[in-house]
Amino acid sequence: MHVELSKTFRFEAAHRLPRLPATHKCARLHGHSFYVDIHVAGECDPELGWLLDFGELTGALRPVVDQLDHTYLNEIEGLENPTSENLAVWIWDRVAPSLVLLASVTVRETCNVACTYRGR
Repeated sequence: MHVELSKTFRFEAAHRLPRLPATHKCARLHGHSFYVDIHVAGECDPELGWLLDFGELTGALRPVVDQLDHTYLNEIEGLENPTSENLAVWIWDRVAPSLVLLASVTVRETCNVACTYRGR
């Protein structure tokens, strides 16, 4: 049976989008309560009845979330222009080596907007 699992993580961070005109509100320093959804997909193990232990998702993403939590994202290497799109790719690149079944990364910076990245 083919399934997709997901787990949501949260972190708080500040950023600004430096490539926007100075008059754009996102060009100014501001913060968000970011949510990141990690999705894995594949065939369930018929004996265990599951795809993988949700703890594996935590183990893969926790160090990444800890690196981002309560930071100024623009100061993190690779996130000098921390759009949701760039953040989703940045997270993918750090999580994919330890999650072979990674299907997508979704970043939500508000409850109304999200960006989903499905890999290269």
